[in-house]
Amino acid sequence: MQDTTPAKTENWSSVQAYTLAVICLLAGIAGGWFIRGSQAPVAAAQASSPDGAMPSSGQASPASMPSPEQMKQTADAQAKPLLDQLAATPNNPALLTEAGNIYYDAQQYPAAISFYERALKVEPRNAGVRTDLATAYWYLGNPDKAIAEFNRALTDEPNKANTLFNLGIVKWQGKMDVQGAVAAWQKLLETNPNYENKDKVLELIVQASKHSGLKPGAASKPPAD
Repeated sequence: MQDTTPAKTENWSSVQAYTLAVICLLAGIAGGWFIRGSQAPVAAAQASSPDGAMPSSGQASPASMPSPEQMKQTADAQAKPLLDQLAATPNNPALLTEAGNIYYDAQQYPAAISFYERALKVEPRNAGVRTDLATAYWYLGNPDKAIAEFNRALTDEPNKANTLFNLGIVKWQGKMDVQGAVAAWQKLLETNPNYENKDKVLELIVQASKHSGLKPGAASKPPAD
């Protein structure tokens, strides 16, 4: 993600600020296994069971969760300064990406996809943005499109750790392709030996392999770049 940070509005109400804080919490929960493609490879949220269920401690109760309409309204409010700037510079990839991130974090995935796709028309080889685009497609229930976008990101950055991490999750959870998932995670570890989330990747390999009867490490190695 580019370093340029557009100006943000400073006259938010306390209700909007609270709602946004809840959105950020829910985004972490909803993100579950996944790591943002455009962030540094830091530890992902931990999964508590093989089916991807998240720990319940610390989660907001359903009664306190904002509705999708509230989340969209808050995202619209936060994105407004960016949209005003985009009116003058509609092809600014940094602004488009930041707007996409706002809607992604608010779980407004169709809007996020729209902004990410516009950004990628300007910078088609931005693997981080394409990884986030792919993950948004996954959340909309389209694992095939997600995998296609992950693979395209990997043509530009073949060893991008976060892309390989997320690709493995979608292959496992979305396509029941354990060998493909393990191969992606093995490549991640081979090409990123200092990956901060190494223990989590090893845990995922063990969990996925248990479900299929595949011995850890038995998956075919991915072809060399």
